[in-house]
Amino acid sequence: MANSLNIAQIDELRTSARQIVRELGFMQNQLAGTELSPSAVHTLIELGRGSVTDASALRDLLHLEKSSISRLLMKLEADGLVKVEIDPNDKRARTIVLTPKGTILLRQIEEFARGQLHAALSPLSEADLRSIESGFSCFATALSSRDKESKAIESRIDIREGYQSGLIASVTELHASFYSKNYEFGSAFERKVATELSEFIGRVEQPMNTIISAYAGDQLLGSVSLDGEDLGGETAHLRWFVVSPTAQGLGIGKMLFERATTFVDEQGFQQTHLWTFQGLDAARHIYERSGFKLVEEKPGTQWGTKVMEQKFIRKNLGEANQSV
Repeated sequence: MANSLNIAQIDELRTSARQIVRELGFMQNQLAGTELSPSAVHTLIELGRGSVTDASALRDLLHLEKSSISRLLMKLEADGLVKVEIDPNDKRARTIVLTPKGTILLRQIEEFARGQLHAALSPLSEADLRSIESGFSCFATALSSRDKESKAIESRIDIREGYQSGLIASVTELHASFYSKNYEFGSAFERKVATELSEFIGRVEQPMNTIISAYAGDQLLGSVSLDGEDLGGETAHLRWFVVSPTAQGLGIGKMLFERATTFVDEQGFQQTHLWTFQGLDAARHIYERSGFKLVEEKPGTQWGTKVMEQKFIRKNLGEANQSV
């Protein structure tokens, strides 16, 4: 039977977790008495224990993006701590192993970490130690179970391009319900989304336009559109980005933006513009991670409510590289 956790209990657990993170040094640029980042230290430990042998497994274990893992391994290899080898059982695969230098550093890391915990735990009674051990084990298992459940849902996500039956109503409903509940947007906003989205769907089959949506079965989880006509020239307009509150935390926004940026780059647009408003921090993180930069900010009422409107621009890959 599920427990009856309340907000006070959850916040108390969060406070304890933050204190543990601080005391063990995870807020520092270096960890475990080394000059390495926390992700690099974790990589050496997991390689040493045989938990992972390749980049894909390491990415899943550390919950990092593919590009971050690639940079991490390149740095560790340049420092002489790991070596990437051809798998003798599969010439197409690459395995990661510790070098002698990496093995020596791993021993130092293990000694440092054990020393930290020994100093903290040695004054405690056996009963307290058993409670801590049991509590940590239960907490780790609970987090792992949640992660497995998320991965199971992710495996059922279907990314589709182009018009789908009921899409206009579903995208409009997601926008209207979310912004009404969280930002008190009213009927003017809902009418605007429905009207402009309907007009766009009438020309979505043009090659410079697309709508990208995430589904689990028949349920819409999120959507984003690229309008290559309304701004003219070689500029794409990213519009109607939304993720269902029931699907947040599954990486759907990231999936949609990866497909969206791939589309505009392949179509040869020089820039992509989007308009939003101040306060949508989670969405802004996705925008900036995808290469968008804030270029303009001003009060406005285009969505029927006065907000601090923001304009973001992303240059295409070729133009961005030329400006470096």
